[in-house]
Amino acid sequence: MFSKKKEKVQVDPQQRELYEHARKRVIQKKRLFQHFIVFIVGSLFFILLNLLVGYKKEVTFFGADWYVICVIFWAFLFMIHFCNVWLFSTFMGKEWTDRQMERLITKQKAEIALLKKDVDLMYPTDELKKKKEGFIKEKASEIVNVMQESNPLITMIAAAGEDNSLGKDNDLVWHLPDDFKRFKSLTTGHHIIMGRKTFESFPKLLPNRVHVVVTRNTSYQAEGAIVVHTIEDAIKLVKTDPQPFIIGGGEIYALAMEYAKCIELTRIHESFEADTFFPEIDMNIWELKKEEFHDVDERHKHPFTYLTYYRKKE
Repeated sequence: MFSKKKEKVQVDPQQRELYEHARKRVIQKKRLFQHFIVFIVGSLFFILLNLLVGYKKEVTFFGADWYVICVIFWAFLFMIHFCNVWLFSTFMGKEWTDRQMERLITKQKAEIALLKKDVDLMYPTDELKKKKEGFIKEKASEIVNVMQESNPLITMIAAAGEDNSLGKDNDLVWHLPDDFKRFKSLTTGHHIIMGRKTFESFPKLLPNRVHVVVTRNTSYQAEGAIVVHTIEDAIKLVKTDPQPFIIGGGEIYALAMEYAKCIELTRIHESFEADTFFPEIDMNIWELKKEEFHDVDERHKHPFTYLTYYRKKE
């Protein structure tokens, strides 16, 4: 005797879905036919029953015989079932749903394409790329220049008159609020190198800055500050700061001039009686990179200009 082996047939998921859909449609149609047959038989039964025996003929609803109302109600149920089986399933079935989805997706894709076109017109991709590349190159160039010009970028910052006057009796001879704000903005977070007299002119330590005091007095102590005895020691001390500032006075400026890479000078366009002076800036060594004029106003009695110098490359 030969034994027959049953082979397992693998059904494709799409075929299975089609099969299930067809099976459900057959069941719906079968129920529709059953309902139709019951409707026809039941209607004929009620009509014959009423004609032959006058079964409860006196019972009426809204002026109509009861069996008419039953037939109408039954017809209503039949029409609902008919619409569900034929109309909704045939004209609004899976294929109709798929077509609507495809139409909606196509419409959305068209809208997205229009939006993308508008964005491209407003912000061209090539132009954005060029701007981005230009910005990166500019910033990279600035970083390279800073790295070349500073290690660290030792900066002298001062305010001086047209005759290089700095002050008298260890104090300033002018009051420029905007210049004070600029000094604070530039020096905050950095080391500030100064002479003993400049340090002692402060009513208190300047916040968020490391004070380095240069003095020849080996026994000098300054609370809250670091004391060194040469400008070279001060330069070595601040080498980890990317931009330490030398803030005065006149003798310290003169000693630090050969080490400085940048000068932030506020040039006040008047001459003053003074006993301390900023050293002359040799334009063979220094190059003016930036200037910004500030006129007289209600808070500033003197006109002045912010000048930024960089040491020329050798």
